[in-house]
Amino acid sequence: MSAQQPEEDVYTHGHHESVVRAHAARTAENSAAFVLPYLTPGSTLLDVGCGPGTITCDFAALVSPGHVTGLDRSPDVIAQAQALAVEREVRNVEFVAGNIYDLDFPDETFDVVHAHQVLQHLTDPVEALREMRRVAKPGGIVAVRDADFHGMSWYPEIPELDEWMDLYQRIARRNGAEPDAGRRLVSWAQSAGFTDVAPTSSNWLYATAQQRRWQARVWGERVLHSAFAEQALEYGFANAADLARISAGWHRWGSTDDGWFLIPNGEVIARA
Repeated sequence: MSAQQPEEDVYTHGHHESVVRAHAARTAENSAAFVLPYLTPGSTLLDVGCGPGTITCDFAALVSPGHVTGLDRSPDVIAQAQALAVEREVRNVEFVAGNIYDLDFPDETFDVVHAHQVLQHLTDPVEALREMRRVAKPGGIVAVRDADFHGMSWYPEIPELDEWMDLYQRIARRNGAEPDAGRRLVSWAQSAGFTDVAPTSSNWLYATAQQRRWQARVWGERVLHSAFAEQALEYGFANAADLARISAGWHRWGSTDDGWFLIPNGEVIARA
């Protein structure tokens, strides 16, 4: 989910099993529908910050016989993506470790350059977009999608979820990142030199019993065990009792009969 960054860039989520498991639930249909109309057989595509490769492998099936490259910062996650491609028998995809600020590809290589939930974690998202633009072919597209944390809404009003949001914002901003990235994508794309920018938005919604349990389990674990937890403690923003309380709040929300959690995502298609 996140490409390699300069030394000073810190990935707020990290690659704990609970994080990677959540990323593996993402598909082209539920997380990249805005890109699908632009995918045609024979297209070349770069998926920057590909994570465990579920969206990437979906893209490969859609552009076959075109070639897809998935790039991520973590060799362990790259290995998982490679294993997924073997399991699915997807042969027109490769996965490599790389740096979003210095992509190891010639100018004008790809028809589509895609990044999902990546820019929100970077200290310089505009520079990342410039580099993505560099490797896109003339007439090709750069497609990005990012959540907007302050745009999230939930019910019932559980105080621990308010604490979680405040803590997440503090950690992400301490890392030099922008958790409210979704609303800034048009501005960032324009600053990167794009003049043809088409914005859209879409939501993830967790409101059925199964969805609530899944979301509560994901964040209940991440609050205690992921890089988010490590950074909260390291920065002095929370102690172990605080994290345990917030995790319990997530599970309490997940056990409600009428719970609702909405995650809005900003999206842009920017033409190179």
